Amino acid sequence: MRQPETDPTAIKAAVREHYGHAIQTAGSCGPSDGDCCGSGSTSTEIALYGAETIAALPSDVVTASFGCGNSLAIAKLQPAEVVLDLGSGGGLEVLLAARQVGAAGFVYGLDMTDAMLETAQRNAEKLGARNVSFLKGDIEAIPLPDQAVDVIISNCVINLAPDKHQVLNDAFRVLRPGGRLAVSDIVFDGELHDLPVAEAELRTALSWAGCFAGALTMNQYRALLITAGFSEIELVVTQRYGANDLRAQALAAEGLLSAEVLQALDGKITSCAITARRPA
Repeated sequence: MRQPETDPTAIKAAVREHYGHAIQTAGSCGPSDGDCCGSGSTSTEIALYGAETIAALPSDVVTASFGCGNSLAIAKLQPAEVVLDLGSGGGLEVLLAARQVGAAGFVYGLDMTDAMLETAQRNAEKLGARNVSFLKGDIEAIPLPDQAVDVIISNCVINLAPDKHQVLNDAFRVLRPGGRLAVSDIVFDGELHDLPVAEAELRTALSWAGCFAGALTMNQYRALLITAGFSEIELVVTQRYGANDLRAQALAAEGLLSAEVLQALDGKITSCAITARRPA
């Protein structure tokens, strides 16, 4: 059996290479070969944000987000709020958020991949967005001062981080008192020890870049949020991935997951809307 990938540097390098290639091959409002939870295609973005929202963007804006949900719908942004998008990719949610918070608000996008940041900056220039800033950095070490933002959003990215404990701790640090976390992420519903395969073997067979190998269980996610200091925590399943979805996404890498294991995973891998608040 292959050994599970546990080296944080190697994991980040694999994720960076995968999504750097994905955004470079994404056409303007067209499909790409990237995969996470979404395909990076226009149809995916229309499904997440609505046809009217996507149609309102210039035709040469690259909309590919590779997300698993709509964190803007979860966040319910208000005018004049300061927002941070963890793993902002090509900048789609940053630019949509910038419209929602208006000229009195501001939105930061944070990503570690040069190609994503370059695409996001081009998109911002095409839209003439002045209330946004794209930062290069690691979501485990957010390059912002303490209590700098009102809201943190993220779309299918936290699962990619090797140290989610540190991600959530730093998210808490940069939120203002009363600030809120509103993210979409991939989460296991149920405990992994119930499966007919060891957790290490399961994570070995899944792809980090494909979002599932690094996913937490609901109980693990809730525990990390509590440890970081968050309150008012909610995890709501918005989509379940079946055995056929796993096969279609080629996540049974090199045949390492048997039909029995795939069936046991049926419906256990989910997209979740996760909300929490830093106490006032």
